[in-house]
Amino acid sequence: MSGRRLRRALPLLVSTALLGQAGKALADPCKAIPDRGPAPSYLRPGSAFSGPVTYVGDGDSLCVALGPTPDRWVEMRLADFHAPELKSPQGPTARRTLDRVTAGQTLHCVAQKQSYDRVAATCRVGGVSVGDLMRRAGVAEGGRGR
Repeated sequence: MSGRRLRRALPLLVSTALLGQAGKALADPCKAIPDRGPAPSYLRPGSAFSGPVTYVGDGDSLCVALGPTPDRWVEMRLADFHAPELKSPQGPTARRTLDRVTAGQTLHCVAQKQSYDRVAATCRVGGVSVGDLMRRAGVAEGGRGR
């Protein structure tokens, strides 16, 4: 499939893949970065990547699909926003807000560094950083990175 056709088909392919995951626990469906070992070279610091959001883990971490299957989904953490921990009273609201501001959107990200099995990155939607969208939505920062 050509690059152009894949980009047009990707949202449908991702939706289909997610439907296949229904009923399964989605603790960490993103597998582009191995649990142990280095990130792929296409996620080195300074690299740009884009794709639809496939999963929101908490108020500052999510998966971005670079392809139709979980081995091409990048688990990433927002480098410019530190949400309250999910177990805190504000955590579930932060998660719902991140889901709302990124739902149906293509994120345009720049990798900063690898952090365990994910990449810390700055991401934009419509030219606005996701961290700024979270702050505009009233989510106070307060996670461990703060």
